[in-house]
Amino acid sequence: MLIPIGHENMQARRWPIITIGLIAINFVAFLLTISTLKRESPELAQLRIHIRLLAAMHPELALPPAAQKLVEELQRREPRVWAAAQNPNRKLQDAWDARMRQMESPTLLQEEMDNLSARYEELRSTSVLEHYSFVPAHPTWYSYITANFLHGGWLHIIGNMWFLWLAGIVLEDVWGRGLYLVVYLISGAFALQVHSWCNPGSNIATLGASGAVAALMGAFLVRFPRVRINMMWICMFFRITRFSAQALWLLPLWFAMEIFSGVLFGTRGGVAHMAHVGGFVFGVLAALAICYSGVEHAINKAIEQEIDPAHDAELDQIRDLVGQNRLDHALGELDRYTAVNPESESALLLQQDIQWHKSNIPAYVQATQRLCALHLNMRATDHALKDYEDFMQAGGGLLPPETWFKLCHALEEQQEYERTLGEYQELAQAYPKDRQGLMALLAAARLAMNRVHRPQQALNLYQAAADSPVPHLDLDSSIQVGIKGARAALVMSSAAGAISPPSLVPSH
Repeated sequence: MLIPIGHENMQARRWPIITIGLIAINFVAFLLTISTLKRESPELAQLRIHIRLLAAMHPELALPPAAQKLVEELQRREPRVWAAAQNPNRKLQDAWDARMRQMESPTLLQEEMDNLSARYEELRSTSVLEHYSFVPAHPTWYSYITANFLHGGWLHIIGNMWFLWLAGIVLEDVWGRGLYLVVYLISGAFALQVHSWCNPGSNIATLGASGAVAALMGAFLVRFPRVRINMMWICMFFRITRFSAQALWLLPLWFAMEIFSGVLFGTRGGVAHMAHVGGFVFGVLAALAICYSGVEHAINKAIEQEIDPAHDAELDQIRDLVGQNRLDHALGELDRYTAVNPESESALLLQQDIQWHKSNIPAYVQATQRLCALHLNMRATDHALKDYEDFMQAGGGLLPPETWFKLCHALEEQQEYERTLGEYQELAQAYPKDRQGLMALLAAARLAMNRVHRPQQALNLYQAAADSPVPHLDLDSSIQVGIKGARAALVMSSAAGAISPPSLVPSH
């Protein structure tokens, strides 16, 4: 089983309020209706089966309108199943079936058909499933919307809502909240209509947000084709394998599987595959129309203006080049921009993103390093630490000593003393002939002495500082004070160990 667990572009400029709202509405609707759906669905299904079996065994019976529709639908859509139901030697379905085979009175048989039909009509008239789900044989205008907010079980809703979150947060960010909501609702309705075209006259209720979610997946493919999606593969014996692949490869594969399943199985298995296909196609077309009409560009300018009234129009033009996949041209313009504005966080973030999508890892590492230094200067510690993680994961090697020392100091301010101690020591080892390397030794010694209480380690670090080839006359007094303090702490520790109380365990 393949499960998406995230992708590399799970960031947005604003809170994804519409996506969060859609997920909340779906869960509220689910909690309010799931017990009713579970209670009424088995009886309705059983009534459908009994009406059809009785009509097949006794074609002479008069059928009320509702029963007539059920029978005609089965005859048209599943002629083999209808023929099997007419076979007097078929396997018994249940106790009711056995009782009907023994009943010979035409009056009693007609009475049974009338009772089944009456009960079926009664349940249908009060059924949440029949009223608010989408039924191709008799759809209502509002069921094109309400069916998208009903789900038949926990796995059904969790799966749909997880896919909605993955695709929705980024599409809401680039399309804007209003347009995103409109596309979502229309795509859900269109997916249900495609299902109706492929299953005309069906009385089987359809529900779930998967058609609308499939549209978001199609739009994601158009808008973010090279974004890598992280996948988890659960195979036999619950062995878990993780991998990532670009949307350009994964989503068309999923689409092809849905077409194959829809053609081969139809709605058997309880999955409306053609609704998924219709939603995906609608999402692709909608994304293309929004992109090439210029609507997305106008919306993004409005969003940038809302977020930052002083946003840079020149950067907007560079982002337009990125959106047109003219990455080399965008980089050229960005280089000219950063030459004039070297401290622009937005420019460095954009440069980092472009280099990543070009798979130019050395340039990505360089941009990440500069971004880390900028965030440290801005005292944006969390962002700087995230930059450092990205830098290391991309194989960046060593930070410049000044940047690395500032990063260590930022870690120390967050009271991550063990990690800070290790970073200071790595910095000192990497730059033994650099002033920052000497300062890292002293900082590490101070942490070992005062924060993690390891006087022996502190003494070793102070002595290494004293032996450093870096000129340090101005630091000699501090180094000697540190050495004396560490030795005194060691003497006190030894003395405390020597006078420890004897064991209270009796001897034998």
